[in-house]
Amino acid sequence: MISTFVLATATTVSWSPKVALVMILCNIAAIAIGKFTIQKPNVGPGLPSPNLFGGLSLGALLGTTSLGHILGAGIILGLANVGAL
Repeated sequence: MISTFVLATATTVSWSPKVALVMILCNIAAIAIGKFTIQKPNVGPGLPSPNLFGGLSLGALLGTTSLGHILGAGIILGLANVGAL
């Protein structure tokens, strides 16, 4: 009952530069969090320009950007629901 109510009240927002900026900031924040919390961030296949991504390996980068997209989706939906986007 509650889950259908939550789905019914969720608002969607169309893609705009504001939405893109929120997603980019969430991904940058997730990469920063990952850089300081992952115990071995450079184990595994490297990236062509490791300094651009904080010295993370491919696996660490995929993990942190996945977290960034989860955070970004939640923040975008929250801001859209409040009316800030």
